[in-house]
Amino acid sequence: MPVTSEATTTWTGSLLEGSGTVALSSSNLGTFPIDWKARTEGSDTTTTPEELIAAAHASCFSMAFSHALAENGTPPERVNTTASVTFKPGTGITGSHLNVNASVPGLSPEKFQEIAQGAKIGCPVSQALAGIEITLEATLA
Repeated sequence: MPVTSEATTTWTGSLLEGSGTVALSSSNLGTFPIDWKARTEGSDTTTTPEELIAAAHASCFSMAFSHALAENGTPPERVNTTASVTFKPGTGITGSHLNVNASVPGLSPEKFQEIAQGAKIGCPVSQALAGIEITLEATLA
């Protein structure tokens, strides 16, 4: 059964001087401020579309990787993934870098890398981001 997730943004003003909020409508877990300055200069108090994409990518990859490891007969003890999504003003989103560290007993480093690459390709968010470069750094703990 398909599931549709929703987020709602309210924006006031122009791109450069305006600001807004993005609400996680499906889960109702919160409303977060957004603005152009945070998007182009960074901020530790305001989110960006790229941070939200990074959250989606890290979550999706961790799930896909965990599933693939379990299917291999080597379920992970822990998977920790950080996604870093880069935005260049005037160009757009240029890439997503996945950095994963996982504890997987009984798995060779070579097989770990193979399964990680497969999860990167098979993750639905990676597929949605097919228009950008996606890189992976995978470390077996």
